[in-house]
Amino acid sequence: MQKETVTTVALPVRDMVVFPEATVSLFVSSPWAVDLAEQALESQRSIFAVCQKNAEREHPAREDVYDTGTLIQIVRIVPLADSRVKLLVRGLERGRIEKWHPEGPTARVRVAVLHSPQLTQAARLRADALALAVRETLERISQLGRSVSPELVSSLEHLETPGALADAVASNLYLPVADAQRILEAADPIDRLEALMAVLTHEAQVLTIRAEIQNRAREEFGRSQREFHLREQLRAIRSELGEQDARSPDVNDYEKKITEAKLPAYAEAEARKQLKRLDQMHSDSAESSIIKNYLDCLCELPWAKASADEIDITKARTVLNEDHYDLEKIKQRIVEHLGVLKLKKSLRGQILCFVGPPGVGKTSLGKSIARAMGRKFHRISVGGVRDEAEIRGHRRTYVGAMPGRIIQGLKTAGANNPVFMLDEIDKVGSDFRGDPASALLEVLDPEQNAAFTDHFLGIPFDLSGVFFIATANDTSTIPSALLDRMEVVELAGYSEEEKLHIARQYLIPKQVEATGLPAGSLEIADDALSFLINAYTRESGLRNLDRVLGSVCRKLALPLAEGEANPSFAVSRKRLEKLLGPPKFDPYVEPPEDEVGVVTGLAWTPHGGEPLYLEVQTHAGKRGLILSGQLGDVMKESANTALSYVRTRADLGAPQGFLDTNEIHIHAPEGAIPKDGPSAGIAIAVALLSILTGRKVRKSVAMTGEITLRGKVLPVGGLKEKFLAARRIGTTTVVIPWQNQKDLVDIPPSLLKSFRIVPAKTMDDVIPVTLAGLGSGSTEPAVSRPPARRSPSPKARPGTHAAGQRIQRIRR
Repeated sequence: MQKETVTTVALPVRDMVVFPEATVSLFVSSPWAVDLAEQALESQRSIFAVCQKNAEREHPAREDVYDTGTLIQIVRIVPLADSRVKLLVRGLERGRIEKWHPEGPTARVRVAVLHSPQLTQAARLRADALALAVRETLERISQLGRSVSPELVSSLEHLETPGALADAVASNLYLPVADAQRILEAADPIDRLEALMAVLTHEAQVLTIRAEIQNRAREEFGRSQREFHLREQLRAIRSELGEQDARSPDVNDYEKKITEAKLPAYAEAEARKQLKRLDQMHSDSAESSIIKNYLDCLCELPWAKASADEIDITKARTVLNEDHYDLEKIKQRIVEHLGVLKLKKSLRGQILCFVGPPGVGKTSLGKSIARAMGRKFHRISVGGVRDEAEIRGHRRTYVGAMPGRIIQGLKTAGANNPVFMLDEIDKVGSDFRGDPASALLEVLDPEQNAAFTDHFLGIPFDLSGVFFIATANDTSTIPSALLDRMEVVELAGYSEEEKLHIARQYLIPKQVEATGLPAGSLEIADDALSFLINAYTRESGLRNLDRVLGSVCRKLALPLAEGEANPSFAVSRKRLEKLLGPPKFDPYVEPPEDEVGVVTGLAWTPHGGEPLYLEVQTHAGKRGLILSGQLGDVMKESANTALSYVRTRADLGAPQGFLDTNEIHIHAPEGAIPKDGPSAGIAIAVALLSILTGRKVRKSVAMTGEITLRGKVLPVGGLKEKFLAARRIGTTTVVIPWQNQKDLVDIPPSLLKSFRIVPAKTMDDVIPVTLAGLGSGSTEPAVSRPPARRSPSPKARPGTHAAGQRIQRIRR
């Protein structure tokens, strides 16, 4: 083998190996590669084409290319429309890189040319045998479906040297880079032919296996078709002979199920149509399993199964009183529904929506209703559902299709008239998969749900006998069209007295039984239980109270489990702190003395009522209003409204021009807690009047109400929770808007008698009661609950959590 060296420029090639004597097209886009090709074409000089190991590198280094490549000559350069250039090149000789000198984006290389060695007589015979084997294998893979150019086959007959034959075949078969490079690196013709033969043999084996798989699948399909035709012929022959129909056992089983299910006429027609299709198809076909799944669902639905209503009003009252304390309005509404149902026997359109804070007993009320009516109860949670198919089901064409949650719930309940609870309906979402809330419009519409159509069933199902109950924490997130279809029943949070009764009557016995303590052994003093409610839980409902009582019972059960002789189960306030540790809630409380510019407002939060202290200070400076304490936009507007009203009350003794030369700062303590809403309007106005007139605000007075520019006091919401907060801080007088007197009917008399309630139409009614020195206070007696019919109070606004703390949200 002779050796010579050539110094030239390297042209890295991506995903392609160029062979000697082959004419191929290369595509380049880099400016430096285009310049290199143009210079080589003008000078008629050869360049060295070498394949890249990493096709992603734009400027490959020495380690990014193979050692062996091909000296090529540029024949033609053709510009393309996409800024690339097509190079028509012809391979000359294979070579190996000896030195690599980078020069900017290009590299100058010294290449050792690899010539094929002279073959001996014995080697010549082996090379001819390998060449013959290559031709035969090439013809075989062509017959097995490999695309081989006819020109290649004809040109092989005229190639005399074995090495040229190997290069021609490898160049025209578009082999993987690794296989092609291995053939290129073989300078000896015999080694080259052997490497090529290994590649062709592997491909022939792969093609043979593929052909066998295709033949087997074709035969299996032909056998299935043949069995189908034979089965049809057998059925026809038996029918002519009067023999029994030769149906499969599955078809006979479904025939029996359809008969026993007592389907409506339209449902039975659809079921028998699908059964006929099942009978005519092969049992192993994919569609047969879909039909079987559909028929199973159709036959298991309670089309004609209904629970017999046991309407006993006295029993219903007893059940509701056993399960829930107080909630008299809710219980009365449920008993009224049962009374009408008893008289009319059927009652459509009864869709209730229980709205209230977490833990007040919305879900358990649904269970009590079902028990009082003697019906089955089924609950599904729709909170977080974003796929419409969860409600309406999937179409049967999809793999893994199933009915929606409504139909599945009825199948689970086993009756077509259960009490069906849709929990957390205010948390239904929507995305690209549809809007579940819109799908619920048909479910909860009494005029439409008698013919509710699930996508999986494809036929109507009557939901008019279902007693739907929805639960929500906040109605503001429920679409108006959906809310309009439901009767909203509001459940307020529990007062401290109510929590005491519920804990004694329900929670403590439940936790004593759950922890294995002796029945009736736990004795918690009233002051200890009250302290536990206020210092270790802060909520409108009872969930945390239940958990804390469970923790107390577990700590008392441990000494008993350890074998202590006479463990004590009496819990005082002092022992409670030892069991549970320091109190978790220590609210910000203002000192009891009257002060200038400090006012006690009342706020509603998701955890119940809270006192809202407002502070006002002034100092010399440019005219302006500073607001702090993380106040929301509505509360900021209330502050500006109150300031505008105060400017009109120069008659109260404020210094002339004081507001024009001083800056006013209004702050709400506990700045980490967001606060918003308009009901602090009169409290802000009183604080401003106090700081301007120098008169102290009576600490025994708390207030709530929205203010207008003319000083009118507008109604607010959450009155019960605000009264509870006022009693907790020892307030004796509460100022409320005049229009809120109608809401006092919902507040327990035991709570009302703790206060002198002052209803206010304007700020002129508020100022004498709150500011010392501007009147002796209202002489009106405490307002008793009026006998007038209660009208709905404004809806509560939910709060949001911030930094893991409770949220105080003033609301109207």
